Amino acid sequence: MRLPFPAALPRDAAADAGGQPLGDLPDWDLSDLYAAPDAPQLKADLDWLEAECVSFAASYEGKLAELDTAEMLDCVQRYERIDSVAGRIMSYAGLRYYQHTTDAARAKFMSDMQDRITTYTTGLVFFGLEFNRIPDARYAEVFGGDPALARYKPVFDRMRAMKPYQLSDELEKFLHDQSVVGASAWNKLFDETIAGMSFEVDGETLGIEATLNLMTEQARSRREAGARALAKGFSEKLPLFARVHNTLAKEKEITDRWRKLPSPQMGRHLSNHVEPEVVEALRNAVVAAYPRLSHRYYLLKAKWLGLETLEVWDRNAPLPMEETRLFGWDEARALVTDAYAGFDPRMAELAEPFFTKGWIDAAVKEGKAPGAFAHPTVADVHPYVMLNYLGKPRDVMTLAHELGHGVHQRLAAGQGELLSSTPLTLAETASVFGEMLTFQKMLKDAPDDAARKVLLAGKVEDMINTVVRQIAFYDFECKLHAARREGELTPDDINALWMSVQAESLGPAFDFMEGYETFWAYIPHFVHSPFYVYAYAFGDGLVNALYAVYAEGDAGFQEKYFDMLRAGGSKHHKELLAPFGLDASDPAFWDKGLSMIEGFIDQLEAMEA
Repeated sequence: MRLPFPAALPRDAAADAGGQPLGDLPDWDLSDLYAAPDAPQLKADLDWLEAECVSFAASYEGKLAELDTAEMLDCVQRYERIDSVAGRIMSYAGLRYYQHTTDAARAKFMSDMQDRITTYTTGLVFFGLEFNRIPDARYAEVFGGDPALARYKPVFDRMRAMKPYQLSDELEKFLHDQSVVGASAWNKLFDETIAGMSFEVDGETLGIEATLNLMTEQARSRREAGARALAKGFSEKLPLFARVHNTLAKEKEITDRWRKLPSPQMGRHLSNHVEPEVVEALRNAVVAAYPRLSHRYYLLKAKWLGLETLEVWDRNAPLPMEETRLFGWDEARALVTDAYAGFDPRMAELAEPFFTKGWIDAAVKEGKAPGAFAHPTVADVHPYVMLNYLGKPRDVMTLAHELGHGVHQRLAAGQGELLSSTPLTLAETASVFGEMLTFQKMLKDAPDDAARKVLLAGKVEDMINTVVRQIAFYDFECKLHAARREGELTPDDINALWMSVQAESLGPAFDFMEGYETFWAYIPHFVHSPFYVYAYAFGDGLVNALYAVYAEGDAGFQEKYFDMLRAGGSKHHKELLAPFGLDASDPAFWDKGLSMIEGFIDQLEAMEA
């Protein structure tokens, strides 16, 4: 979420790209949400939301089990409308804030909106709790008749999966009210700290995004300088980052204990609508493949770089034969949209408004949150994409990735507010598929074997970052939350947990500089969305298997693919994959996805012969 003024002008990013112009990088136009923080429509929506939450509770609290099908449909649609208006307000506040997290006025506005919406919606906490107490037979009867109501059943099936773990109405209301000074407050402290950090590199003061970008520079001395600056900055603030992680992990442990959740990961599995054994099969398949993937590839890379061993600043280093070229914004746009159109013209058509209607914020700016995302806002508006675009080949792939999210979110919006949200395990499908389409186009257009080698190596690294690195992140989180249950963790304790998974996942090609043990500190997923990270590996493995089906010439693949994206959160992963002859619950499924990465490494080794 993030942006400033409506109709903000494009800005030139030459200064951010080492003096080489990238063209006019777009800013968001948030006026499709609200014209301004003091817009009359925003005030009207807040007033409506406050009144409607009171009215909704008066109409339905204590009565859900007695509603017939028609009354339940009206209830659900009113609830959906409340969800949509609250989501619209928070999307607007969040998007403005994340574009300039160090702006006190924006931070205050987002906090104020969050406080008001939390207060208004506290009276609705009864809905999920009471709904889960409806007897199974009555639930099946009410939702089994009118198709207009039955279409919402997947939403409530997922909600009822939490039935064994819900607390008393009074405790649930307390947790809802307390959230604004709990996890969300610590999240905000983390965001503002990260966005406000600066790093001294060779006499130049850089923000975190530009400093991280140095790790992909051609000059090894420059990469090392960036890595050491990051280590110094993280070390200086390590007590604060350790406090954030200790507090959030302890808060989660307390909540999980009261809910009697069997593991720290179970809440994420339930929200993802995925079985724990499926995630475990994924995790085990990837860890077993470390020697065949990351260990093997990085030994090749060390040879290419002429090094006995790699340091952490070499992990994402360009190859010696790689051109140090930048992709201007227009070139990146054309490359990605052509790749999308080559798959199906509808993909390019769905992506076009992001470029022409102010749906992308691309430039690196002071105070802007690092990284990239696609935020779906609400079903009756459209998504917004945030990038920190510096023109590197990986930035082009990030554009392809986030646009994939955006296309998916646009297609799923037809399901409506409650059904459009896709579980995280499937949310990465279109984004990773969009990357693969872009990569395959670049590979096809490569002028010679040297260019093909650079592209293949880059793709392998991206896939290792998506699969191996994210599963290592997942293992780190599992260890962190398990250790926190035994007591407070010192910064050194957390550092040791981080290094235990880094050495295992990256392999014998690496040495680790002093200070790398602190690099857990800047990963936002650990703070914002515990155990989110396995969704990346899930999505990559799923897409690799999907792409194999596409490459084999599966009849009607495009239409089945669009149907899958349109489904949003209305279907389970088993049902969505069945038309392609795939099943994520089959352990062999993950090996099929991992074999694509192995195949690319095979090609790279063959080029060495």
